Amino acid sequence: MSATALIQTARALVADGKGLLAMDESNATCNKRFAAAGIPQTEEARRAYRELIVTVPGLGESISGAILYDETIRQKTKDGTLFVKVLTDAGIIPGIKVDIGAKDLAGHHGEKITEGLDGLRGRLQAYYQMGARFAKWRAVITLGDGSPSRGCVETNAQALARYAALCQEAGLVPVVEPEVLMDGPHTLERCRAVTEDVLGCVFAQLASQRVVLEGMILKPNMVLPGLSCPRQRSVREVADATVRCFCKSFRRPFPGSRSSRAVNPASWPPPA
Repeated sequence: MSATALIQTARALVADGKGLLAMDESNATCNKRFAAAGIPQTEEARRAYRELIVTVPGLGESISGAILYDETIRQKTKDGTLFVKVLTDAGIIPGIKVDIGAKDLAGHHGEKITEGLDGLRGRLQAYYQMGARFAKWRAVITLGDGSPSRGCVETNAQALARYAALCQEAGLVPVVEPEVLMDGPHTLERCRAVTEDVLGCVFAQLASQRVVLEGMILKPNMVLPGLSCPRQRSVREVADATVRCFCKSFRRPFPGSRSSRAVNPASWPPPA
């Protein structure tokens, strides 16, 4: 797919008044919720549940894209119509979750690396043939004493960038999600400092991998104090800190860009 087509898809996904529907929960997560409600944990039960979602009348009026799971993208309605076709006919762009989850990062106690790059090129090509036009990959960054480490942030940023480049090669718009988690006692200021540096590192890697920024979607975290922070902040303070963080981060120079700067390793980690 050309860069123009990627950009057009990305713009359609962020159309005014619409949002993305995340229905990419894994079979294990879906089964856990079914068990709690006394619902059989079977493929047919999951299919029927998902059919209820994709066939909601007028869904396309508010939803621009739907993120599916591997099982979901292959499923059909009771009358034999593929879910992908139901969504497309409703004006909704089908997407697919392609990471396989956050795993322990070797040598970095308590930190995670999102896996799924092995064999990703072939999987993306197959998903494109099934009708997917965008994909999602989530990286998680934990705040704590001594974390996030430089190694954790750089490794996740590189994985996000490699995933994004492979998506665009296959004709899919990548949703890039570097999420600084809310767990912990950290302050809003600490979250903002880490988020700024995480975004700087991610965009440096995206530039290094020659990702077309106009043909991707960034799904960042809000800048918030930790859930156990004794000083919680107002909605206005959170909104102000988040917007300021984005404005500062996106004006940084990234390698290959005339208007950006590389992240300075000497400044890591950000001050508490």
